[in-house]
Amino acid sequence: MIRTVVMLGFWAIALFIAAVVCVPWVLISGSIAPLYRFGMWAAYSGVRLAGTRVKTTGLERLDPGRTYIFMSNHVSNIDPPLLLPLIPGRTSVMARHELFNYPILGRIMRMGSLVPVNRGSRDAGIAAVRAAEQVVKQGISMTIFVEGHRSFDGKLLSFKKGPFYLAELCQVPVVPLTISGTHNVMPKGRFSIKTGEVSVVFHTAIEPTNFGSREELMSKVRATINGGLPAEYQS
Repeated sequence: MIRTVVMLGFWAIALFIAAVVCVPWVLISGSIAPLYRFGMWAAYSGVRLAGTRVKTTGLERLDPGRTYIFMSNHVSNIDPPLLLPLIPGRTSVMARHELFNYPILGRIMRMGSLVPVNRGSRDAGIAAVRAAEQVVKQGISMTIFVEGHRSFDGKLLSFKKGPFYLAELCQVPVVPLTISGTHNVMPKGRFSIKTGEVSVVFHTAIEPTNFGSREELMSKVRATINGGLPAEYQS
């Protein structure tokens, strides 16, 4: 519990600094870059302060000059602050549409090219895919947790179809990601975090020429992510 308090306390201080220093600068200058860099540093530093050791594999496979769609499994609340700072360059994510209704926060999120999503509506889901397509066309990668929800047992849930529609629309490489270890560090349903090692594997990118149909691409991504999990979590 102490480590959790340290992590959350650090993030609270970082949030205050961001609100006082970075946000005014962003609003004046119109550039999101300083806030993005600070946010990624703060996210990753908080995770490390909590005693989480992160081992990455496969980052050398990525071309920093290219735009990707990263598709990852999801088992813990600690996944986003751990994973996103590892993504080369700049990445966008999908966020709950209600957050965009707050005046300053919504403006910052739009400047950061985050994509609003309403999971309860099919039409809204299609709109989110179209919005994400525009983000990718700007040269900003998208990072998506393709199950849509966290897994209770560390095994893969069924995948959402939206990310694969997006890949088909954008025709940029898809990078499957496997996160393992966060199920032990901070499983779904537990607030406290404990020390441990987490592995993040950046698998070889699937090029658009090798996508096949949407169903074939989904099958390839699922098999790749699943194959990177420890044997006891493979399905």
